[in-house]
Amino acid sequence: MMVPTIGANGSEVTFTRTSEVCWRMEPRGDMRVPGILFASERLLPDVQGDRSLEQVANVATLPGIVTASYAMPDVHWGYGFPIGGVAATDVDRGGVVSPGGVGFDISCGVRLLGSPFDRSDLAAHLGTLMDELGRSIPCGTGRGGVWRVGQRDELTRILVDGAEYPVELGYGEPRDLDRCEDGGRLTSADPDQVSDRALERGIGQVGSLGSGNHFLEVQVVDEVVDEACAAVFGLHLGQVCVMIHCGSRGLGHQVCTDHVRRMQASMDALGIEVPDPQLACVPVRSDEGRDYLGALAASANFARANRQWLTEATRDAFGQVAGRRDLPLIYDVSHNLAKVETHQVDGRQAHLCVHRKGATRAFAAGSSELPDDLRAVGQPVLVPGSMGTASYVLVGTSPGDAFASCAHGAGRTMSRHEAKRRGRGGRPLRDQLRGQGIEVRARSLRELPEEAPEAYKDVDEVVRVCELAGLARPVVRLRPVGVVKG
Repeated sequence: MMVPTIGANGSEVTFTRTSEVCWRMEPRGDMRVPGILFASERLLPDVQGDRSLEQVANVATLPGIVTASYAMPDVHWGYGFPIGGVAATDVDRGGVVSPGGVGFDISCGVRLLGSPFDRSDLAAHLGTLMDELGRSIPCGTGRGGVWRVGQRDELTRILVDGAEYPVELGYGEPRDLDRCEDGGRLTSADPDQVSDRALERGIGQVGSLGSGNHFLEVQVVDEVVDEACAAVFGLHLGQVCVMIHCGSRGLGHQVCTDHVRRMQASMDALGIEVPDPQLACVPVRSDEGRDYLGALAASANFARANRQWLTEATRDAFGQVAGRRDLPLIYDVSHNLAKVETHQVDGRQAHLCVHRKGATRAFAAGSSELPDDLRAVGQPVLVPGSMGTASYVLVGTSPGDAFASCAHGAGRTMSRHEAKRRGRGGRPLRDQLRGQGIEVRARSLRELPEEAPEAYKDVDEVVRVCELAGLARPVVRLRPVGVVKG
């Protein structure tokens, strides 16, 4: 079976099935490597309305790209790269970094908290708990956060120290950092590469969800697939958990905007041509590349601190309503990043700039990147579903593929505009979810249909494909009982 898609220049891009869940596009034109798509037939993009497969081909033209341009099973159209795209470039051989391979919401990611409660413990308090979370968790566009930054120097501390800074101030505990990717802080941050405009946009948004598909969900573990691994993670059947999905807010968005413009202005002098201006890129070992990666790391630190302060606000809400605030961090992992990592390429160890755009890392057991208590089993991989459907915790597997990467969620099947156009309105959707035992709190019911379950792919199928493709395997499934929508 073949899957064709028509490119912007009228040429046909064709993927040929190589296994039950793997499709391959051979290099053609300016492509330097093949395109690899992980998907079942049910998850294939609609080639009439979704240009993500064309974007997979475009990414394969990037200077220094190695092995393949990958697409995860949740792939859909994005800026430059598809969302669900993974690509790595060889830093020592002229490899480039592209902000389109990260996205505007730098270090957007997911954080999962455990709790000492089972569902029955909170049944009588769920409505009150959701009211308190809806009141105390800032969401929506614009300013507002649970932490008020007093001066620019304090924002600089956040950009340099990430989640370490709130923990140092008493907003969290050292274990939170152990269970956070990179220990909650990227040491390569360079706040001098973050513009004044980016700082202005971020200074009033520390500790906030934002809008769009960001959320805070109260969930219950409704299935345990791997009991031994779940126990190591700190999860058990019936347990109440909280999942937080957000990123670097306006600061990260502005950083991406600023550095795309700078790269677009520099590419001619560097002799770089790409088929899409949204794929603006420069060598990692260039002034522009180093400056962008420094600004990206600062944005990532902002995002980790953001989720840390939201964690403390969540713990406070549980303490006030349920009498206990001991919600341990299971894991925090980003799904919009570019990082220099070491991977095997053609039998050699190579330093690669790995772009994961709408994709999460999925390190297997034994990785030195993991804390001691997780190293024996592997990294928790957090895959949220759509509002009203399941989410999953997976674990990275060996040898894995796509540079130890995995899907980051269910993936959209329709735009927010289309979902809103087709929806029945926010109030009917809220009432429908309440009928399913899910309490929803949103600042604007008008925007709720943008995130309706039918706007997304089937997360159960996405996880099934991830397992069959050897990217990661499921550990537990969670169902929402309460949602705070951004």
